[in-house]
Amino acid sequence: MGERIAIVDGVRSPFCRAGGVLKNVSADDLGVHVVKELLARTGCPIHEIDELIFGNASQPANAANIARVIALKSGLPKSLSAYTVHRNCASGLESVTTAVSKIRAGEGSVYIVGGTESMSNIPLYFNEKMTNLFVNLMKAKSVWQKLGALSKFRFSFLAPVIAVQEGLTDPTVGMNMGMTAEVLAREFHISREEQDRYALRSHQLSAIARDNKIFAQEIQPLPVSNSYEVIQEHDDGVRKEQTLEALAKLKPYFDRLTGTVTVGNACGLTDGSCAILLTTESKAKEWGIKPLGFLREYAYAGLEPERMGLGPVYATAKVLDKAKLSMKEMGVVELNEAFAAQVIANEKAFDSDVFAQKYLGKQNKVGFLDRDKLNVNGGAIALGHPVGSTGARLIVTCLKEMKRKNLEFGLATLCIGGGQGAAIILEQS
Repeated sequence: MGERIAIVDGVRSPFCRAGGVLKNVSADDLGVHVVKELLARTGCPIHEIDELIFGNASQPANAANIARVIALKSGLPKSLSAYTVHRNCASGLESVTTAVSKIRAGEGSVYIVGGTESMSNIPLYFNEKMTNLFVNLMKAKSVWQKLGALSKFRFSFLAPVIAVQEGLTDPTVGMNMGMTAEVLAREFHISREEQDRYALRSHQLSAIARDNKIFAQEIQPLPVSNSYEVIQEHDDGVRKEQTLEALAKLKPYFDRLTGTVTVGNACGLTDGSCAILLTTESKAKEWGIKPLGFLREYAYAGLEPERMGLGPVYATAKVLDKAKLSMKEMGVVELNEAFAAQVIANEKAFDSDVFAQKYLGKQNKVGFLDRDKLNVNGGAIALGHPVGSTGARLIVTCLKEMKRKNLEFGLATLCIGGGQGAAIILEQS
């Protein structure tokens, strides 16, 4: 496979609830914020950068090919190419593995990668009836024809199409992501209390990490006003005072009659960005930089869209085989918390010989997913899940935890809307 891929460093913005303090910050400006900081932290020679690759899921209309917009607004040379990748929840991770493939193919040696998402700014659309009315008005040539078109208007035409809701619904099975979590809760017999307890754990661990300034090592504070009077320093979804009693009061959100998934035991809609500098081990040595870590191997896997939350176990089974490593050797695991039910279902699937034999074509289980190693600083239930950037954030969080504890191997993995999973093994030595 050639020489090792070095992850020089990574930085992210605060992750903040959609419609909140970052609602006026566009996805491209979120990306610019972390790219500029990454360049400042690493001292990367700009003339040596081969390309910028960024993940984004919502694809804002006013920033087509958002990676190119980010590159130009960050002050990178106009001669530097840039492009956007989209693999739903794994878009940020896709940017990393795309660059890895290009380095291994000899197409370049220095890449800025990452992801950005402003879920606050995912738009509402006119529905089909209103759109047709506008079309007919444009086609009308006389006043009478225009009045005839307008006479067909009904107030129901103003009912919007909620783009974020459409984007979180799988068109092949007609299920939104929350309903896929309900599928797993039933399949693996996961109770409401189990989910709420896991959600509470996420908030508690994230609050501890925030208070101990662990997240400060990866977050670059972000001004939220032009006058710089307000600086957002922390993720604002973390609820330090969260209780099991408060979580238990929340009603099921996706299946209101018999469901167990609530807004409290699911990740939130979030704004945020993350950027990473990738290069070869030899290039890092040439620069005199000790990388944050190295990328050992990665894998993607597909499965039924309605069970998409199990993507991590499918992808991890593949990546461990590729890397010739075992779960026991993973010192820390960052598994994206799309839903508490989804995380718990993965815990059970990882540790099941029956599951491995039935679904993975393996005789033995993937391995025990130890909670002492799993999301030790909390996860997306508390921090949030800005879809295009989470994959990159998992890598940065994982590597910085490995460095703090001097761990040799770490695993970052997540499920992907549409029925996929991604996993990446990181190493320090």
